[in-house]
Amino acid sequence: MNLPRSDEETPAFISAQRLEGQTENQIVASGEVELRKRGQAVFADRVVYQQNSKELVADGAVRVEQNGIKMQGPHVKLNLDTNIGDMTKPVFQLAANNSRGSADILHMEGRQKYTVQNVAYTICPIGNNDWMLKASQLEIDNDRQVGVARNARVEFLGVPILYTPWMNFSLSDKRQSGFLGPVFGSTARSGAEVTLPYYWNIAPNRDATIAPRAMVKRGLMLNNEFRYLGTSYAGEAHLDILPNDALTNSTRLRSSLKHVQNLGNGFSASTNLNHVSDDSYFRDLSNAVSSTAITNLVREGVLSYGGGWWNAAARMQTYQTLQDPAAPVAEPYRRLPQITLGALRPLAGANMAFTGEFVNFSHPTAVNGRRLVMYPSVSYPLIATPSFYVTPKFGVHYTNYTLGANNLGALPDTTRTLPITSLDSGVVLERDWNVGKRNYVQTLEPRAYFLYIPYRNQDLLPNFDTAQADFNFAQMFTENRFFGSDRIGDAKHVTVSLTSRLLDASSGAERLRVAVGQRLSYETPRVNLVAPEVVTNNRSDILLALLGQITPKWSLNSAFQYNPNQAREEKLNVGARYQPESGKVLNLGYRFTRNSLRQVDISAQWPLSRGWHAMARWNYSLQDNRILELLAGLEYNESCWAVRVVTQRFATATNELSTGIFVQLELNGLVRIGSDPLNALRQSIAGFTKLNQPTVVSSEQGLR
Repeated sequence: MNLPRSDEETPAFISAQRLEGQTENQIVASGEVELRKRGQAVFADRVVYQQNSKELVADGAVRVEQNGIKMQGPHVKLNLDTNIGDMTKPVFQLAANNSRGSADILHMEGRQKYTVQNVAYTICPIGNNDWMLKASQLEIDNDRQVGVARNARVEFLGVPILYTPWMNFSLSDKRQSGFLGPVFGSTARSGAEVTLPYYWNIAPNRDATIAPRAMVKRGLMLNNEFRYLGTSYAGEAHLDILPNDALTNSTRLRSSLKHVQNLGNGFSASTNLNHVSDDSYFRDLSNAVSSTAITNLVREGVLSYGGGWWNAAARMQTYQTLQDPAAPVAEPYRRLPQITLGALRPLAGANMAFTGEFVNFSHPTAVNGRRLVMYPSVSYPLIATPSFYVTPKFGVHYTNYTLGANNLGALPDTTRTLPITSLDSGVVLERDWNVGKRNYVQTLEPRAYFLYIPYRNQDLLPNFDTAQADFNFAQMFTENRFFGSDRIGDAKHVTVSLTSRLLDASSGAERLRVAVGQRLSYETPRVNLVAPEVVTNNRSDILLALLGQITPKWSLNSAFQYNPNQAREEKLNVGARYQPESGKVLNLGYRFTRNSLRQVDISAQWPLSRGWHAMARWNYSLQDNRILELLAGLEYNESCWAVRVVTQRFATATNELSTGIFVQLELNGLVRIGSDPLNALRQSIAGFTKLNQPTVVSSEQGLR
């Protein structure tokens, strides 16, 4: 039956086994009643509908569906125009996050807002009530995608684990202000600890996290993070303070600011400022392996310009050096300032290039000085389509030094001018190759790189920022065997390599790569920093590499450096990964460098039985007979929750180890309680997968 439209936007449609009009205004429907109007649907055994007021009263197996919510109950009173009404003893479902619940009464306060009294709420599937949020009142706001509970308690497996007078959580991935789940943990250095973070969603482009951290052995620490984003800028600031560390009787502090700014017209600026109160700050107070390895904290400001074919930058840079008493390191030079200039422009088929740099190097104890570098060059690529290329290049590298304070060796001001000539050539050959039922393209890529740089004695030049580059495939085809401009290595050699790739014929993805290369010198190099480069018979070490997706489940990444002159291996890095599916990964690694490094690295994430997964990493130094990192953990996943227990032990300094314990209970879509091991697992186990990914869950869900 099509009811009269009156002045409403859309009519209401009603069908039933029996319809009767008891008055001009009232319609009574009974028997499998279905009423629809403007995205609303009401199903019931009996409905009394007032046409003028648009009020209805429904009884008997009532079901209402509208705007992402479904509710069932024995009785409902509802105005179809205003969507204001009540349902008694409702059972409801929210489409936004696949949640459900039951209550004594449900108040509809419009099309997007609902309030339920004496509610039990969960995201667990029907038939599973492993965790329940029980509250005297729950407000559901579909506009803001937020749920707010009052006098709330969380029950897990029937046991209350959390109570709060006011609690809110996200119904989607929108950010929401509020307390995050408490973080519990324990470390050998700080003892048992608890952190209660508060997330503040200040604006769509600004937020902050304030996290008090109480440590039994040290006291109360306050961690603060502020993030902001604009149309032309972005940044992040941290301020962490421990007012009076009970173990050191001192105030511990960390501050940092990262900011980038687009100034327009090709100009941009950035700052990266970091400070800690003492050398042991990260070793004592950080739970992350990556933080404890920090040696130098950068402090810099940069102004840069990109003008298409040329660019320039000005930088002011200093460092805070964190010393390990058992293994002190040299403090790096300050650059006050550093100005760089780069340009590349084609001209008559050639590429004209220029790189320049001026740096004022400052150091409290080492020799100070100013260095000016100018390197103009021209290259002319000759390409024979489709596979052959030759690129001759010529440049002149000019360096000028003006030395200042702390020149105890009486080094003179000096200049260095070196011509650099190179010729890069290669061929790329291809053929189709069918293996089984798969079609591949196999390449064969021989390459030869000739380089000539005459010898200049550079023993009296200072060394501000230069180090010996590692000998590898990338470095083999570069002009300088040093990082930095204080040393330019003499060269009269040719580098040859042969690479073969296996490419998927349909997608072009690289499945396998095999490469071999060697450098052949006409003269033994004479420019060195520490020890002379050992080149017997003017032959360098041979480099071998094998990497790729060997099978759909196995991948390999390996590099081997062999010394043919002494018939021995110099370096070996082998990494293999077996990953048959998500949540199953095994990583095997071995690293060897003669006289300095021998490490075994094994990590895995693997299912044990229904719901149970194990995670582990063992990183051991055979050279030092010492554990670098040991991680072991268990995770249990159910349909709507997960629990993780992880312990991690890692080196924080030369003779120091730190042990941390992570215990976390995650109730999908509601809250995480305990210390979060996910960052540690992702950093330690390559290919780690978070298994319980709810349909909708926010990393910043609020709990207050």
